[in-house]
Amino acid sequence: PDVIIEAQFDDNDAEHGQDHLQDTLTDDIKKLSLDAGEKGKAAGVTGVHRTKQDDGPKVNDPRLLADEFLQRTAKVVYILEKKHSRAATGLIKLLADRNSELFKRCAMFSPVDHRVPRVYVPLADCPPDFVTKPEAYSQMLFICRIVDWKEDSNFASGQLCKSLGQAGEIEPESEGILTEYGVDFSDFSPEVLECLPQNLPWVISPGELAKRRDLR
Repeated sequence: PDVIIEAQFDDNDAEHGQDHLQDTLTDDIKKLSLDAGEKGKAAGVTGVHRTKQDDGPKVNDPRLLADEFLQRTAKVVYILEKKHSRAATGLIKLLADRNSELFKRCAMFSPVDHRVPRVYVPLADCPPDFVTKPEAYSQMLFICRIVDWKEDSNFASGQLCKSLGQAGEIEPESEGILTEYGVDFSDFSPEVLECLPQNLPWVISPGELAKRRDLR
């Protein structure tokens, strides 16, 4: 199992057919087996110790190996739930190739989180003066949401949702993190606020306080 066999296929093999190629491979395997046996005998004479890897089964057919010697493999067949929000915080910039057709339609969105791919976003989603003054937005944080990622493309496709503010400031950075993880930080609705005590200032009644454990 530790030997890699390489076969060279040329025009002569094509003329003689597949049987000739198979016979050639069989002869090569026999030669390698004989060479391995001679080396094993030489190692036994010189007193070379066997390693744990040498104790494994010497079987050419993987179907004859025990389960403990096999590496299980699998593939994804269906996505039950998309855990990521597909939203990311990052910066926008113009594409490098100014002569391409893509330059006229899209800008490049670079996420702050390097686990998220770079995204093509439409120029229509960008600020109106972005093309003429890209340097003015070099440190401006944006929220982008990925909508598609084709198999033959290195970059995903997305849409700019909103501008957060200058990179490095606490509020834009915090809003970006909350949006990425799908945390609802909007204002409470009137229905929720009605559940709170309306008579302020509010204090715990003595009867309620007697039932509670004081951790102040």
